[in-house]
Amino acid sequence: MHEELLQAYDDQLRGAAEVQGEAEVDRLGPLWLAQFRGDRGFITYRTLPADAREIAELADAALEHFRERTTVTAVEWKTRGHDAAPGLEGTLRERGFIAEEPESIMIGRAEGLIAEVELPEGVEVRRASSDDDIRASYEMQGLVFDDPDWRARADDAVRRREAGEQQELWIAVADGAVVSTGRLEPVDGTDFAGIWGGATLPEWRGRGIYRALTSRRAKVALALGKTLINSDSTEFSRPILERSGLVRVSTTTPYVWTR
Repeated sequence: MHEELLQAYDDQLRGAAEVQGEAEVDRLGPLWLAQFRGDRGFITYRTLPADAREIAELADAALEHFRERTTVTAVEWKTRGHDAAPGLEGTLRERGFIAEEPESIMIGRAEGLIAEVELPEGVEVRRASSDDDIRASYEMQGLVFDDPDWRARADDAVRRREAGEQQELWIAVADGAVVSTGRLEPVDGTDFAGIWGGATLPEWRGRGIYRALTSRRAKVALALGKTLINSDSTEFSRPILERSGLVRVSTTTPYVWTR
């Protein structure tokens, strides 16, 4: 089962699928180089050469690509724990990339995430239906994750909604306030939909709310013809996703270079 899910991940979710909808995407040999909205660059790949020297040359060329784009202030190189990539981590460190915390690559079948969950009294789970909903959701996430940039993320989410991008933000509301949230992002041309941005206020945790949000998103994914769910999770979030039916198939570590 794990091998099957990992193969689906490698075949369908790597490379072009990771940079769908971005304004500027370039190819450099096996690499995809994307400039996300704003000032962030992103580097990913499906496979790399089996030679450490060739990997080092690719890293130099990719970094030069973003150095020339003066609006880019940070670049993420997304690595995976199951890849054969000789010398990659050392190569990235030598060029000023800093490893962030590893995350688990979680995958599961959408039907397995559907569950009947009894919500606490007064809690409603629904799609975010307005700009105010979106901003309230990101403000709550900013509080949970101590993220000072939540306003910029909220503005980007509003722009994506206005542009008609195929993603949904789901929220749980109590007494008019957002207490839990998470996104659903179907991936065109694949069997996958991603669940991202999960956050719940501390005083509302352990009461089934996030599981209910996950179940609702899985139902929507199935209705869209997406049979698999994926997410990258921290060690804090992984047990929650495992209880919802996802399994850990590998790890991913972002390496970040800043100007």
